[in-house]
Amino acid sequence: MALSPALLDHLRRVRLLALDVDGVLTDGRLYFQADGIEIKAFHTQDGHGLKLLKRAGIHVALITGRDSPMVSQRAAALGISHVSQGCEDKLGTLRHLCQRLGIELDQVAYCGDDLPDLAAIKRSGVGITVPHAPVYIQSHADWVTERHGGHGAVREICDTLLEAQGHWGAVIDTYLHGRR
Repeated sequence: MALSPALLDHLRRVRLLALDVDGVLTDGRLYFQADGIEIKAFHTQDGHGLKLLKRAGIHVALITGRDSPMVSQRAAALGISHVSQGCEDKLGTLRHLCQRLGIELDQVAYCGDDLPDLAAIKRSGVGITVPHAPVYIQSHADWVTERHGGHGAVREICDTLLEAQGHWGAVIDTYLHGRR
């Protein structure tokens, strides 16, 4: 899908990608073992995309309404230090993080898939959602990814941000010539 010139212009200014977890980094389903332990499935390409963003100097944050040790483990594995769990006010959390990082809300791309994400989607510089989000969420987003949450939607966002900001050639060159 081709993005509009206006959206690409907004993507060029993004300094922070903030993500909901369930439904964005995962497929939104909750898995529990018989002993009550929660497990989550994350897409490896999403994780690599987030690492690429960080290398390009773009901050990454996870803002989720649930508390999960799996989210802490995944964030630690990816080197994501901005993690807010059990969060009921995602926009307030996002505003506080922007203050700490010294950036404006219009320099944020936020991706979420449900009502608790709506204010952050609407007020961020680029509001993003996924195809399985309810229509009333999609109608407030600037961009609906082609890929579903937990199935590469985050990688789609990362690659598009890297390309919009002129980093994509360097990423490809790094992997073609083995310079990391």
